[in-house]
Amino acid sequence: MSGVAGDATIAAIASPVGRGAVSLIRVSGADAFGVVDKVWRGAQSVAEIPARRATLGRIVRADGSETLIDQVLLTRFDGPASFTGENVVEIAGHGGVLVTQRLLEALLEAGAKAAGPGEFSQRAFVNGKLDLTQAEAVMDLIEAQTDLALRAAHQQLDGGLGSRITAMQDDLLGVLAHVEAYIDFPDEDIDPDTRSALISRIDRLRDTTSGLLETHERGRILRHGLRLVFAGAPNVGKSSLLNVLLGYDRAIVSDVAGTTRDTVEEVVNLGGVPVRLIDTAGLRSSGDEIEHEGIQRTGKALASADLVVELLDGSVPLSEQERVQVPESVKHHLVALNKSDLGVADGWDAFGEDAVRISCTEVDGVEPLIAAIKREVTTSASALDATPVAINARHRDCLQLVSSELASARALIDLGEEPEFVAEHLRAALNAAGEVVGKLDAEDVLGKIFSSFCIGK
Repeated sequence: MSGVAGDATIAAIASPVGRGAVSLIRVSGADAFGVVDKVWRGAQSVAEIPARRATLGRIVRADGSETLIDQVLLTRFDGPASFTGENVVEIAGHGGVLVTQRLLEALLEAGAKAAGPGEFSQRAFVNGKLDLTQAEAVMDLIEAQTDLALRAAHQQLDGGLGSRITAMQDDLLGVLAHVEAYIDFPDEDIDPDTRSALISRIDRLRDTTSGLLETHERGRILRHGLRLVFAGAPNVGKSSLLNVLLGYDRAIVSDVAGTTRDTVEEVVNLGGVPVRLIDTAGLRSSGDEIEHEGIQRTGKALASADLVVELLDGSVPLSEQERVQVPESVKHHLVALNKSDLGVADGWDAFGEDAVRISCTEVDGVEPLIAAIKREVTTSASALDATPVAINARHRDCLQLVSSELASARALIDLGEEPEFVAEHLRAALNAAGEVVGKLDAEDVLGKIFSSFCIGK
């Protein structure tokens, strides 16, 4: 695969935006040491500093004025033994917004190019330091919100998914080699796999693919959170419940019906699983155009929910309330009777233990619901913890194509079709598997992935 276009020496701020104790600037490229030397003032030049040893010095402006910008610690990494596989310099300075920006400006004036989003990780991939799944795991690691998500990101960064895909590629290549050998040398004394053995190998590959595809839902929850939707009529306490679970006032609470007109989302950690709490507009008939749009969005939130908490006003008779129509696709559904401090009205006894009685106005009033939600989430946590890999949406699309092409190849073998047609589908499956780890020329895929990265990664 060709290198990054231009192979320029790049620089970027690698620490978060804002004020802090320390900031970090990363420089990478063939001329990284020379660029930094133009603004570095220390006892030794950058090239003379022992590799991987932090050294104290100063950074000055690149205009020849020797104007001091900051006192810094500089660390040199020689390629290919660096993150990007190139010569890399990391500069740790004081974490002020202005001083950090001035350090970067000095490096750009010295000849470095401003790095684009994900360009450091892209160079690591291009230079063979990471496969594509590991490069994506860098971003998963940064964005992990729970211990389970963090562990899954580490497993992918260690090559857990990449090694399984590579093994699949090797098996696919072996099957394809047998078929193509039979195509190329039909008259030679070659003993190709029998039809049954070939079908058996393809079926094993399909089983492997199916197993990986089954981890997509777990990967979605780890990366984006289990979607928990609070739904119900206006003024049953949905926004109050959201605020209580978060521990601060995130949603506006009012006695006026229809206050919530859009979905409000926040993420919390429950049982090691990121849970995306979604407050929705109260469900009722409304002539208000804006409120009507909010109710439409409630319907969309329900359709994509993993868990629906249907909130009802326990102080009002059941016969006077309208139930939420929970889509059949929702796997988990809890009913919570709010305002239990006001007593329970007629009709609610029919729910028995299936309804959780809560009060958003009492100190421990929502503990029973939190316990019920955790029980539902624990099931997901156990499944997530037992999964060595968890694919993302891009992996899913590639693997679905692998599965489809393998199914087509098997069907042609069953029909006794010419091996050339079988080989065509096997090659397509091999290419689709290659896209997962990036072992093919797919610049459009790379651009899409790395454009979502932070500057400096």
